[in-house]
Amino acid sequence: MSALKFSCCPQLNSLEISSKSLNSLPNSKIFLPVSKNCSFVNTHYPKILSLRNGGASSRISCSASSSELSKDYDEFVEKKSVSVILLAGGKGKRMGASMPKQYLPLFGQPIALYSFYTFSLLPEVKEIIVVCDPSYQDIFEDAKENTHVDLKFALPGKERQDSVYSGLQVVDPNSSLLCIHDSARPLVSSSDTKKVLIDGWLTGAAVLGVPAKATIKEANMESFVVKTLDRKTLWEVQTPQVMKPGLLKKGFELVNREGLEVTDDVSIVEHLKHPVYITEGSYTNIKVTTPDDMILAEKILNATSSW
Repeated sequence: MSALKFSCCPQLNSLEISSKSLNSLPNSKIFLPVSKNCSFVNTHYPKILSLRNGGASSRISCSASSSELSKDYDEFVEKKSVSVILLAGGKGKRMGASMPKQYLPLFGQPIALYSFYTFSLLPEVKEIIVVCDPSYQDIFEDAKENTHVDLKFALPGKERQDSVYSGLQVVDPNSSLLCIHDSARPLVSSSDTKKVLIDGWLTGAAVLGVPAKATIKEANMESFVVKTLDRKTLWEVQTPQVMKPGLLKKGFELVNREGLEVTDDVSIVEHLKHPVYITEGSYTNIKVTTPDDMILAEKILNATSSW
């Protein structure tokens, strides 16, 4: 383990770089570190793992290598049992570009295709439902030629929850898990995805997240501080967000019936009072929303060329 220093991009200086962090992604230059901490299966299921290993006391640690993860965890999430809903219908107004941010080129490849390829290489994934404007479907249809997953499309809705609901309507009824991802997060790693899939399978709902680094204050409508929140309890939530299909369907019934608005997918499940587990992910799993984010994504990807 060693640390690289980025004088031009100080946000990256807190990231640890490991040679084991390289994943089998379509672009060999992509560098995707994963967290050192273990997920739900380590914290809450050591007895299960011990029994499956003949009673030996061996807590499996989370590995940066997806192949190492699957070697121990493949009995939890079956192959071809996951449906991915890839949200790619946003307008991306904050980027100030002539097209939605998820289709802007990042080193010559549309941002949305990075995670599309990452999911398509996972043996657990059976299909990817892309929620997008029909005018952009050809981008994914062309990319499908290099994959072995089923490709479906759904129309985006007015709000995020409407787009998720649209994608849910075409999910294979035999799928065991749903994996919902924002296509504007191109740097999600396969190993982090595997961890959250396992946690989602074991708990019913899980989401990638990272501990908050900044001090966060609650303010009133006049911008005066009300209180300072305890950073130790705060997480920055990312995607993928994973849940069992039945839970999401039941959650949507409640949300639609009561006219509730939610800003992320697991919030729908939270309204059912069902526990949602946070799987610790990576700070590099950024959402590309502004031009500064694009620069940061390029710096992260560039790290591999100098590794």
